[in-house]
Amino acid sequence: MKASSILSFAVVAAAVGVYLTPPPAGASVEMMHAAALVVFTVGLWAAGSLPEHIVGLLFFMLAMALAVAPAQVVFSGFASATLWLVLGGLIMAEAVNRSGLAQRLASALFDRVALSYAQLVVSVVMASVVLSFLIPATVGRVLLLLPIVMALAKRAGFEHDSSGYNGLCLATIVATYQCGTAVLPANAPNLVLAGSAEALYGIQITYAEYLWVQFPVLGALKSVSIIGFVLWLFPARAKALSIVRTAEPLTPAQRRMVAILAVALVLWATDFLHGIKSGWIALAAGIACLLPRVGVMPVAAFHEVRLGPYFYVGATLGLGLVIQKTGLSAGLGSLLHGVLPLEAGADFSNFIILSVLATFTGLFTTNPAQPAVLAPLAETFAQATGWPIKSALMVIGVGFTTFLLPYQVPPAMVGLQVGALRVRQMLRLALPLAAFGLFVMLPLQYLWWRVIGYF
Repeated sequence: MKASSILSFAVVAAAVGVYLTPPPAGASVEMMHAAALVVFTVGLWAAGSLPEHIVGLLFFMLAMALAVAPAQVVFSGFASATLWLVLGGLIMAEAVNRSGLAQRLASALFDRVALSYAQLVVSVVMASVVLSFLIPATVGRVLLLLPIVMALAKRAGFEHDSSGYNGLCLATIVATYQCGTAVLPANAPNLVLAGSAEALYGIQITYAEYLWVQFPVLGALKSVSIIGFVLWLFPARAKALSIVRTAEPLTPAQRRMVAILAVALVLWATDFLHGIKSGWIALAAGIACLLPRVGVMPVAAFHEVRLGPYFYVGATLGLGLVIQKTGLSAGLGSLLHGVLPLEAGADFSNFIILSVLATFTGLFTTNPAQPAVLAPLAETFAQATGWPIKSALMVIGVGFTTFLLPYQVPPAMVGLQVGALRVRQMLRLALPLAAFGLFVMLPLQYLWWRVIGYF
């Protein structure tokens, strides 16, 4: 029997045990039932024995069948603009790939690449960052970029499993996820965080604000650190490259897709001016991709859109509100308040403690569930630290920008499979990068927040 199956059985047994346990003093039966559902859902996401969206559907079914919470709480994610941002992003990602624009974008990013290994690493990291603004789906970006980078590595003389091959591929995978956490629509955890802020507290996190608060350190400086660690840990020397350039013009469909992307990006970046939520902009862009003579794919192609992430994120948003409305978050918050040395006015230590807590929470679940588990505790964190709730929420985003083990990030596992890379090679990069993030990047992020007055 596979280890994941054994772990899944253990998770189910633990959830049943919690469900049947009499509530301790200060707890209610509803709280224990909610705790059992959280153990079941988060545990199966961490075990990885079932696709994440199937676990999400199980969450919906069990929450309603066992009357853990009312329907308006369980399905609250579907009323959030963030979930429609996910759907619009999935349609846009499919359209970008279907039109061939994705391949043209990726190739264009390498057209002027220099011949040294260092410049190749810089190029693939920068391509990963740029595409984070254009393709709002981490798995889609990995599946697009990695085959191109693998071919680029082969042209540079790097055989499979060589230092140069591993360095280029790992730089692509890690930068695609970690730098993407600083761009609101780019990654699922970002969307869950924004959706949880809206569903739990009525707080709107705009595209522009999220970019301003997170990207300078967690996007730009993080990309520089990834380049440095790859060059240090995976040294190599490239042979002379013959770069293939294309002078073919964009097709009509590709030009229409460029126009749709450009309008969406402008509206996202200026949402603080016009007040239209990012979700409705993304949904409008997705619909435009499907409209006859305007879009780039037939309406019937909608069935080809991968809807798994849509239900996955919907379940994480519902889970967060279940945790809050059943009183489970208050109980956990009281427990953590007694354990964590949080103190009003001690902003630096509070920031480090909560960031580290958010980071290590990822060891017990997959990354989109991190904000779903922690966001209901943001009000407790805000009261203990004296911060606005939005600042307490944003610290959760600082935590999930770093992963310690690849199983935490499904797109990273996909990348390892596509590139035929070994887990230990990923750990060679991920663990030192995580240590650097905890000891260097966190203080820098704190300083940036202090400079812009975010506390």
